[in-house]
Amino acid sequence: MNIPESINVLLIGGGAREHALALGLTDSPRMGTLYATHMENPGIATLAQPIDVPASGKELYRLVQFCDRVNIGLIVIGPEEPLAQGWADTLRKKADGSPRLVFGPGAKGAMLEADKAYAKQMMKAASVPAAEGKVFTHFNHLEEYLNTRDDVFVIKATGLAKGKGVIVPSTNAEGIKAARDMMEKRIFGDAGKKVLVEQKLNGTEVSVLALFDGHNILVLPPCQDHKRLADGDQGPNTGGMGAFCPANTIDEKTMQQIESEVFVPIADVLRRDEIDFKGVLYAGIMLTPAGPKVLEFNVRFGDPECQPLVTRLESDLLELLWATAQGTLDQVDVKFSPKASVCVVLASAGYPQNPEFGDVITGVEDAEAIEGVRVFHAGTKLMENGFLVTSGGRVLSITALADTIEQARDLAYKAADEIHFKGMQFRNDIAQNAPVHS
Repeated sequence: MNIPESINVLLIGGGAREHALALGLTDSPRMGTLYATHMENPGIATLAQPIDVPASGKELYRLVQFCDRVNIGLIVIGPEEPLAQGWADTLRKKADGSPRLVFGPGAKGAMLEADKAYAKQMMKAASVPAAEGKVFTHFNHLEEYLNTRDDVFVIKATGLAKGKGVIVPSTNAEGIKAARDMMEKRIFGDAGKKVLVEQKLNGTEVSVLALFDGHNILVLPPCQDHKRLADGDQGPNTGGMGAFCPANTIDEKTMQQIESEVFVPIADVLRRDEIDFKGVLYAGIMLTPAGPKVLEFNVRFGDPECQPLVTRLESDLLELLWATAQGTLDQVDVKFSPKASVCVVLASAGYPQNPEFGDVITGVEDAEAIEGVRVFHAGTKLMENGFLVTSGGRVLSITALADTIEQARDLAYKAADEIHFKGMQFRNDIAQNAPVHS
């Protein structure tokens, strides 16, 4: 594999996912200088250098010029919004037109996440097993449809809604109200202009992520996410309240089935449509009695799934992302620790509807002093007086690595008990029902 001894990297994004990526990247002996767009994240700020131009979709030419000036060899795009806006397409070309490596799909590939209606079409074209669904652009048509159905359906905003645009109602009356909120009240903005009404699947949900380099597919160890706010999968959907890896709710045979029935056919359709996809494809999978079925696709590392994945990775993360962007995944040896990792998300008061900001956070250093624990910053801000305060809905990702899921879980919660801020919310049952790790 043709990879330089020293690589300058630009990291785009500022959440706990990007803090985890920054830590993994800077562990590489090939790392030159890491630059970051979101230095207000205190965790990223300890690992990276600031850029001196705006990180704005309206002024991407300035970011291109910056990358040329400081000789950026690889750009890593973390969040879904810049991917959907086509940043990767622009940043893949230097000012002189020559290519630059970017980890992350262009706008066409990002539509697999940015437009659930488009993703449904792609799944049908690829014969990917998935929940049956119907897309509506007019609320009255959707209401008429649900009023004639006996089964209860899941309601999804088709656009980007920061992981919160999926409502799982108990009755179709609740589903109709959720659709009205999306389509008429626009609680998710333009993301709810079109709504997907989807068959409700029963089973265990897992997150299976794969790297695509345009030719090769590398399926990563499965994770299990906890999306609801409260214990027992109660309360509203969130961006994710915790995760563990590996998810032993899924066996090797099912993983092979997911690779052959989901990732391979989607990769074939992407190539057929001449969509150059170099990055992560994240499949939310429901393990149903009839086999695995896709709930949704994302086109970036999940947050919080990224945190336990990176924590378990023993290979060079920079080499892995470089090979993905270059199209040489088949030349990389990838190794994950046999240990298990558990991530517990600490959220601010009022999250997810009305998160409160500005509350002082204490105990982060005490938590990180526990062996095997990493604290990744998401919604935090370091004030001039030295106080760390909350500045987002999901505040910190406490991630622990240990021999078993049970031990990693105990470590993560021991670390969470060291941290305090007003109104702190977290689930007490992350990885609680995970099978015994072997």
